[in-house]
Amino acid sequence: MLRCRNRTDFLLTTAIPTSTRRRRWTYADYCKIPPDRYRHEIIDGRHFVSPAPSSYHQKLSLRLAGEFLELVERRGLGEVFPAPFDVHLGRGTVVQPDLVVVTAKNRSLVGETKLAGVPDLLVEILSPSRRDYDCRIKRRKYERAGVREYWIVDPEVPCVEQYVLRAGRYGLAVLRTESIRLRVLRRVEIDLKRVW
Repeated sequence: MLRCRNRTDFLLTTAIPTSTRRRRWTYADYCKIPPDRYRHEIIDGRHFVSPAPSSYHQKLSLRLAGEFLELVERRGLGEVFPAPFDVHLGRGTVVQPDLVVVTAKNRSLVGETKLAGVPDLLVEILSPSRRDYDCRIKRRKYERAGVREYWIVDPEVPCVEQYVLRAGRYGLAVLRTESIRLRVLRRVEIDLKRVW
C-alpha cells in the first residue's frame, strides 16, 4: 500500500517499540515507512504500530462499512472510507481509523492519498492489543482535534460507545447495542443487529 505519492525507501533500524523514541515523528517520516502487515500511526509526534486485526474485527468492519455505504454514501449524504485510509489531523498526527465518515459539506477534505483535516465521524473497532490505545489515547486526540462524533465498537460485548463533541469536549458515552443514530447525520440510523 502506498501511503504517500512521493515516498522514498526507508529502513527500520530497530525492533524497539517506536513510540518510545525521543524524536518527534512527522508526516514526512510516516510517508517513508515501507508497506508491511502492521498499522502505523503517529499521534502528537509519537509513532505507534499495531498488528493486523482479527478476522472477526474485519467482518464487523465490513458489515458496518456496508451499512454506511447504503445509508450515507448511496443517498449522497457523504463519503465512507474503510481502513487503511490516512487521516492527517495536523502536524505530527496521522491516524488510520477503521472507518471514516465525511459528510457532503466536508468532501473538500478528501484528497487522493489522505484526508487532510477533521472528519465528521471516526469509528474504531477494539482489538485486545489496541483497547487502551483506542479508548484513551485516540479518544483524547480526536476530542482535541474536534472530531464531532467518535464510535468505539466493542466486539466482545457487543456494543458501540458513541461520543459526541459538545463545547469542545466529549460527553459521557452513550452505549448502543441494537441501533444507533448518527449525530452528524440525524436522518441515518443503523440497525446494529445486522452488524453483530
